[in-house]
Parts: sequence; C-alpha cells; structure tokens
Amino acid sequence: MGAQPGVSHTGHGTEDVEGKPPGSSVSSLGRVSSYAAAAEKQDHVECNETSTGSNVLTPAPSRGPTSPVGAHDGAVPERGEETSEPPLPYSKARCIALVITTSGAAFQNILSFQAAVIILPPIGRDLGVPDARLQWIVSSYALSFGCFLLLWGRVADLYGKKRVFVLGSAWVTITTALCPLIRNEIGFDLFRGLQGLGAAANVPTALGILGTTFAPGKAKTYAFSAYGAGAPLGSIFGTIIAGFITTRLSWSWVFGVMAIISGVITVAGALIIPSDKSAPRQSHPESKATIDWVGAFLVTVGLFALLYALTDGNVAGWNAPWIPVLIVVSVAMVVAFVYWQHRLESRGDRAPLIKVSMFRKSKKFSAAMILMTLFFSSFNGFLVYATYFYQSYQGLGTFDTTLRFLPTGVAGLLTALAASQLLLYVPTWIILLAGNACVAIANLIFAIPIDPNTSYFATGMIAMSLSVIGSDTTWPSLTLFTSHCLPPEDQALGGALVNAVGQVGRAVGLAIATAVQMSVMAHGRGKGVQEGGPVMKDQPSLDGLRAGFWFNFAIGAGAVVVAALAFRGSGIIGKPQPKSKNSPVPACDDKRASQAAVTASVASSSV
Repeated sequence: MGAQPGVSHTGHGTEDVEGKPPGSSVSSLGRVSSYAAAAEKQDHVECNETSTGSNVLTPAPSRGPTSPVGAHDGAVPERGEETSEPPLPYSKARCIALVITTSGAAFQNILSFQAAVIILPPIGRDLGVPDARLQWIVSSYALSFGCFLLLWGRVADLYGKKRVFVLGSAWVTITTALCPLIRNEIGFDLFRGLQGLGAAANVPTALGILGTTFAPGKAKTYAFSAYGAGAPLGSIFGTIIAGFITTRLSWSWVFGVMAIISGVITVAGALIIPSDKSAPRQSHPESKATIDWVGAFLVTVGLFALLYALTDGNVAGWNAPWIPVLIVVSVAMVVAFVYWQHRLESRGDRAPLIKVSMFRKSKKFSAAMILMTLFFSSFNGFLVYATYFYQSYQGLGTFDTTLRFLPTGVAGLLTALAASQLLLYVPTWIILLAGNACVAIANLIFAIPIDPNTSYFATGMIAMSLSVIGSDTTWPSLTLFTSHCLPPEDQALGGALVNAVGQVGRAVGLAIATAVQMSVMAHGRGKGVQEGGPVMKDQPSLDGLRAGFWFNFAIGAGAVVVAALAFRGSGIIGKPQPKSKNSPVPACDDKRASQAAVTASVASSSV
C-alpha cells in the first residue's frame, strides 16, 4: 500500500452526476491535489465486451457528462496502454489505521449478532423468556439493522460520512453497554433493536468512507479485502468469544466486551477518519441534494413488514392472520418505492434515494445484487445449521461448539490476506465462481448422509474452512464491484444497498430453510409442523437439519450459476486505472460499454 509517484488526471466535464454545474459537485477527500482529482473521478467497472466477445471489467477514469444511470463515466483502455497506481491520500500508517477502523464496524456488527445466538439459553433463563420468543433477542437487532440501512446510507452521503460513522458507533457502544442492565424481556429486545439501529448507520458508511478515500488500485483493493473479511470473521469470532466467556463468566460480560470493541472503534473513527468537508450539504448548503423522505418511508416500512413476517412466520405459524397481511404490505410498499424512485429520476428536479435505472442499464450490477442475496442466504444458513447440528443434535456444550469454529477463524484470516492478491491478478468471475462453490460444497458436506459420528476432522473442519474461504473471497469482490459502479456521492448508499440485499437474502433464505427443516422433522415424528418439537438427538431431527442444508446447497449452487452466466469472462477488478484518452463510456452500462470496446478494438487495429 505504499505511495506511488503522482499521476496527472483529467478533470470532469461541464456537468456532474446530477447534471449540475461543477460548483455544486462533491469534492473528494484528501489533501494531495493530484489525488483529489483522482478520487473525485471515482472509477467504476465497465462491463465491456470486446470484439472477440469476452467481457472485461475495466476501471476507468471519469470525464465529461454522465449518463442517466448516475455512475461515473469511463474510458475504454487502448491496446498496450499503461496503468497508473494512484498515490495514497495519507501516510501509510494512517491509511492502515483507517482500514482497520472501518473494517471493525463490519466485524463488530456480525459479532454482535452471532454472539447473541450463542448466549440465548442463559439469557432466556435469567430473563424468563420462553423458548418460543428467544429468537427475538437476535431478530430485533437484525430487524432494525436491515430496515434502516438505505436511509442511513443516504444521510451519510449528504451530511457527512465521518459524522454518521462516529455517531452510529457511539450509539452502538451505549446501547450495548446498557443491554445487560435491562432485566425484562421487552426492554431487552428494545435495546437490541436500538443497537441494530446504530449498526445500520456505521456499517454502510464504513464502505462509503473507503470508496471515497481510495482511488482504484492496490490500496483500494487491499482496503475492500480487509473490510470484506470483517463480516465473516465477526461471525466466527462472535461464536468463539461468546463461547469462551460464557463457560467462565456471566453472559453479561459478552456485552461488556462488545461495548469495549465498539468504543474503541468510535474513538478511532473520531481521530482517524477524514473530515466531512466534502459532503454535499456541508460544502454546498444551497445544493438541491436532499433526502427522499417519501422513498425512505416506503422502503423502510416495506423492509420492516417483510423481515418481521419472515422472522415471526416460523414461530407463530404461517397460518397466523398477520403474516400474509404483512407480506402483502411489504410487496405493495416495495412496488410503490420503485415507482416513486423512477418518477423522481425521470423528473430530475430531486435526487431519488436509489437510481433504479442503474439496474436496467447494467446487467452485471443487477446480477451482483442477486448474487449478494443468494450468497448471504447460503452462507448464513450454513452457520446457523452448523450451530444447530453441534449444539442441538450432537448435544455439545458452548465450549466444545466453539472449538469446532476455531479452524474457520484461521482459514478466514489466511483467506483475507490471499483475497487482496487474488483481486489484483485473478479475473473476477473466477473468484466469484470459486467462492460461491466453496460455500455450496460446505453445505453439501453436511447434507449428504454421512454418519453423524464421523470424525470432525474428516468432514466438519473441511466444511467450516470452505465456508469462510468462500465468504472471504465473494464478499470483497462484490463490494469492490459495487463501489466501482457508483460515484463518490453515492458510496455510503452503495454500502447500504449491498448490506440490505444481503439482509433480505438472509431472512428469506433462513425462513424457507427453517420451514423445510421443521416440515421434514415433524413428518418424521408423525406430527403437524407446529407440534414437531425442538431439535434433539434423533433421526427426524437429523433428517430435518439435512433438509435445511440441502436447501442452502441449492441456493449456493444457484449463486454459482449466476456467477458463471453473468460474470463469465470478466476481467480483473482490482487492477489500477488505465491512462486513456478515449471517449467516455458510462460505467456499468453494458450496451454502450460494449459498443465502445468494439470501436476501440477497430481503431487500435488500424494503427
């Protein structure tokens, strides 16, 4: 990540991404003038099809008027042209500290979620929570987190990423520290929801900070690889930390440790993250950039209704009258949200929360969001059912279960280091194909009828390691792709979008997998679904768990198919930007990028 010699860059044209004069555009972070120009022209991935038919993901500088998509423009590199490695915006030490701080937000978020799963039984005993409602200790956090991601992402882009990150982290610290002091079920669930609200602010904002601070090149690739490792490692270490603490101390100490981690992230963010002077509402108070409150209301209510229905469906029963009502409301709200966003974008007088034309104009961007949904569903489902298998079916204690998650921590750290290099030298489609295949195979190992008493080292350790290898390669690839597809002023919103679709994938996948598992288990016991009983050490329970793993495998296999069909032939996403003087082409605009690639190929052949 060392600094490279300065490189001159071409400036923007007469309009910015919203069609406004240059005076109202967003200035980039950084003190070095040569870097400022590069960061403001945040590169994206072009989905180019060369004359030979292969697709190339090409980071390219932004120039000239932008497309209606709202992404930056890019140029198609000519044959034999050189690529430039942009200089670091700050000292190497500060850049490393910045990456660790922002990655810590993703780590702490998933750690809070997974640690709570491990300590549910002792919390339930101390607070007198019935088993049927224990899941809300986890779900209340996930519900508020998933519902407010898009709103907080937009707020961060408009009013300052550092401000939202620090305030969100501080809020997480306070609510986490107060959770053990709440000694009743409703209050505890409420504070868990408030905890998720703070995480919804700092997690997507962390991605936005990385996206605007680093220009495309090695440093940005390393940064996104580190951030990408944060979530899966948080899941692994959440299990490990909670397991070790609860075997020796009270579950309250788990929240104490999480509060300390969040507090460190808060202080580090205040000291290390660059200032918010480049935020539109900070640098240009007269800017028309505002929050689309109507759109925010529609998408937040829609997500809340959907996630609540999916969460409560397997507890209250899918025949409960409010479940189908909530699903209908969620669909209606999402449809209204899409219509409203399209209307705002067509009128052009106000900025929508999300530019829906981006999904229409870029097949690869749409495919990336679908792939993120499937990946989250398969990977999260694997972790949940692996925990069920060891704790509920095999009857292992918290400590023994924790030991079985240890290899995943080691594999995750090694994969995170390797991923930063893979993104620089290996085509993106191969990384996505291999990563999702690893997650699918991990589920398959548990799904096939192997003797459950087989040695952990022969099956379980292999599956655990494969799952985190797949996640630590897929997640950074997709987040880096999304960052390249969006302009600087939408980076936090982009981080919110990838997390939001992931949360939807997690909730939908787990709801369906649980329904399948409970149905198979109840059938094996000769009972109705609602009377099937809990997972225990019997054959119906094993059959039900395997059915859940089969479903997760099918989702993972679907992700492999999407990666193969949509990204096949894609180039290297992590390489530095090319030096090019070609005409601009909107990034992530498949059709125009393809035409430009053919034109460039013909032109270079005639030289």
